Amino acid sequence: MENKAALSTEHIWCVIPVFNNKDTVKRIALDCRSYLSRIVVVDDGSTDVDVSSLLSGSDITVLRHEKNRGKGEAILTALKYIDSQGGRFMITIDADGQHYPRDIERFIPLLQDDEGVVVIGCRKFLPRTSGSLTDGEHIPRTSRFGRKVANFWLRLETGISCDDCQSGFRAYPVRPLTRLALKGAHYDFETEILAKAVWAGLRLVPVDIDVWYPEPHMRVSSFRPLVDNLRISWMHARLVARRLLPVPDRKLVTAGEKRFEIGMLLHPIKMLKMLLKENATPAGLAVSAAVGMFLAVLPLVSLHTPLIIYVSVRLHLNKIMAINIQHLAMPPFIPAACIELGYYLRYGHWLTDISPQVIFGQLAARLWEWVLGSLIIAPVAAVIVGLVVFIIATALQRKASSYGPGKTVPEN
Repeated sequence: MENKAALSTEHIWCVIPVFNNKDTVKRIALDCRSYLSRIVVVDDGSTDVDVSSLLSGSDITVLRHEKNRGKGEAILTALKYIDSQGGRFMITIDADGQHYPRDIERFIPLLQDDEGVVVIGCRKFLPRTSGSLTDGEHIPRTSRFGRKVANFWLRLETGISCDDCQSGFRAYPVRPLTRLALKGAHYDFETEILAKAVWAGLRLVPVDIDVWYPEPHMRVSSFRPLVDNLRISWMHARLVARRLLPVPDRKLVTAGEKRFEIGMLLHPIKMLKMLLKENATPAGLAVSAAVGMFLAVLPLVSLHTPLIIYVSVRLHLNKIMAINIQHLAMPPFIPAACIELGYYLRYGHWLTDISPQVIFGQLAARLWEWVLGSLIIAPVAAVIVGLVVFIIATALQRKASSYGPGKTVPEN
């Protein structure tokens, strides 16, 4: 048995952002009250019910936005309030009934003295079993796909693998979060906050949670696929662009920070194995190859390898793949193709003499054409190479998984 004093919940608050969830918010809030004494419901401009009246008679705090401002703004409103009340941690849970408040108990042991963690409730996307409340029968395919895409982008931005970075069931340390510069106001907020928390030195800790998805006609969601996916995509673009800047991130937590060990240079074989395994999923290898190819096609004479290494380090790509794929763009074919296309774009007809003397003997005159052509060929080549690498890596992964423990590899 755990010591009760070690599992105090006085410093833990629960936050429930709500927008038009009249059928579920009261039940969720009261169920959460069974596990924590400090509950904050943020009514983000609901029009279907008066949330304050709905929860009257309870000791649950209701904060209200007169107009809908987005889930991120609702969480930030709660964050400021909890900070003013001296709270140390806050657990966010959605109001649509997808999550089970009883899983709060799984978060509590992780939220005692360590303010350097963000706890992520990882949903079990599995068929319903006798020992699980997870109902995989009605999980939308878009949710499964979106989860994989979001996990991939987080890995690119931070180098951290997370099983379910889209989950809204999370626990945050209050004081570090108040010091982060956060711009997202809607669902993009949950994308931004994880990346910036990791950059600030916080650790992501997973905890398994159950999840319930009702039948499609019963779902109530404020997520707007087109608008919110565009917001999230724009946020990822901003995060990647920020990551590429050679500017160090301000650390709010330093304990447990992983650093490169100089001693690894004394063990080249061990370091090579580590580099080969880095971001070695099919998607990771594909993006590494695409980025390497894109940069290799650009007219960055003598700078290709240093720039590829820099981008690979900043975006946690597979450096072996990114560096070696550039050989596909070695002269003379790719530069000549870029110059030929650039010449056509400038003059409306093809360069008939593409001998090495014309291409490289007149390099200064051909440079602008090389730049123009590369701006088209580079992204096309990157996409083609990335797709080829993804297909090959996926096939090899499936082949390798088919020969697991106890399986026999067929003889030639």
